[in-house]
Amino acid sequence: MGAAMLKRLLRRGGLYAALLFFIAFSAAPFYVMLISMFKSSHGLMNPANNPFLFVEPPTLDNLRFLLEQSLFLRFLFNSTVVGAAVVVITVVVAVPAAYSLARLAGSWGQYLGIGIFLTYLIPPTLLFIPMTRVISTFGLQNSLWSLVLTYPTFTLPFCIWLMTGFFMSTPRELEEQAMIDGCSRLGAFVRIVLPLSVPGIVTVVVFAFTLVANEYIYALAFIQSSTEKTIGIGVTTELIRGDVFYWGALMGGALLASIPVAILYTAFLDRIISGLAGGARS
Repeated sequence: MGAAMLKRLLRRGGLYAALLFFIAFSAAPFYVMLISMFKSSHGLMNPANNPFLFVEPPTLDNLRFLLEQSLFLRFLFNSTVVGAAVVVITVVVAVPAAYSLARLAGSWGQYLGIGIFLTYLIPPTLLFIPMTRVISTFGLQNSLWSLVLTYPTFTLPFCIWLMTGFFMSTPRELEEQAMIDGCSRLGAFVRIVLPLSVPGIVTVVVFAFTLVANEYIYALAFIQSSTEKTIGIGVTTELIRGDVFYWGALMGGALLASIPVAILYTAFLDRIISGLAGGARS
């Protein structure tokens, strides 16, 4: 075996070893959640037990408690309703706004897009107090509508910035040719630009839904009723009662709530990568 081939094999082996390490490191939390969901309370609380193995026989008690004796399914429903509403609002507003910045705002479009994106960087910990006052003024406290109206304040800046870059990477000649053939600007947008923008729109949908699913501060500040809570605050507040932590149910709730987002990313992975690549060209 030549020195060059040996060096190439060692380099490839090191690459695969590093990749395997990061895969195991990333998958470890999900494995812990999965195995903890089927452990008994005694098995979870005993510090002598190995947290990565079943020392005692697995049980379905935690899963039964989560699905039958808690409002977990209600939390999932609330999160789905809020997520779907926010995604619709985000797409309806972000797509035409980004197109306007990319095509109609001239040289200022890119700078305006960056300025809009900068508002996304303001941390919610600075905004939830004044936003609480606004929500209270409108009488939306303890209502899912408070989240539907609040969440677009951080989904729209990011998605407008992303779609602006995507539209800027779309050749103008396609629209100009369509308008020469008799289409209006709106007709060219609907018939030519939108079909080409599907990867970007899919990326916006997935990211907006993910941002909503991960949000915690606003939901904690605006929602107090158990039946109106979303999955983020519902699992952490309803499955911790005083000094009693239902660890098995907590782990199971966290795992089950992460599965839909993981499926969403996996199903549209190619389009998400294409959309991000298009948006990054700005």
